[in-house]
Amino acid sequence: MKRSEALKPLSREHHQALFVCKTIKDSDSIEEAAGVFTDFWFREGAQHFRIEEEVLDDHLEIRRGAGKVIAGDASLAEIKLLGSVLHDHVRFEERDLFPRIESRIDPESLERLRQDIEAADRG
Repeated sequence: MKRSEALKPLSREHHQALFVCKTIKDSDSIEEAAGVFTDFWFREGAQHFRIEEEVLDDHLEIRRGAGKVIAGDASLAEIKLLGSVLHDHVRFEERDLFPRIESRIDPESLERLRQDIEAADRG
């Protein structure tokens, strides 16, 4: 499905998040799983979720899990669960939430949404 300009930046970041989820799922090492997640979180994950929380929806469970991973308090099983939650979250937004937004709001509102996302990204 062709994504609207308003949601393209978030959708591109979802692609990277899904790669991280697969890497975590396939990992047998807590160090690798935690490292992959931590790198993702500091590179783009935290910012991405902050933007979505400001303009779209809540990500409390993922934020709590991220805090545990970053603090070194998460087991491999907890990191794998976090990867699964992140995967399901991204799939929900891409397959359900974003298409609903795009089909139900007019072009002017989509443009305002795009501007809100850009403003949130600038922080």
